[in-house]
Amino acid sequence: QVQLVESGGGLVQAGGSLRLSCAASGRTFSSYAMGWFRQAPGKEREFVATISRSGASTYYADSVKGRFTISRDNAKNTVYLQMNSLKPADTAVYYCAADLNFRSAEYDYWGQGTQVTVSS
Repeated sequence: QVQLVESGGGLVQAGGSLRLSCAASGRTFSSYAMGWFRQAPGKEREFVATISRSGASTYYADSVKGRFTISRDNAKNTVYLQMNSLKPADTAVYYCAADLNFRSAEYDYWGQGTQVTVSS
């Protein structure tokens, strides 16, 4: 069982930056690939970024490539999402998720989400 708690969301102006954090419980964090997803009002949840268990491999949605960076610190059981050059279209609830497989089609564990609002 893995419990995930996101933090770092908030209100930011377009062009600004935020860093989201996701703290995981348990001693097996390094066994899981981690992902970030987001869901805007009235839209389906969409993939944002994922990182392998070691952190050596990452993968991004085209919409955030070059602006967002996913990273992890296995010693701190935490995964991060650095978001730069934010746009109003990035407004959404952001969720982190964990799965044993990198680039999994379905993730086993989810956090409760953190709201990111980008004003124009």
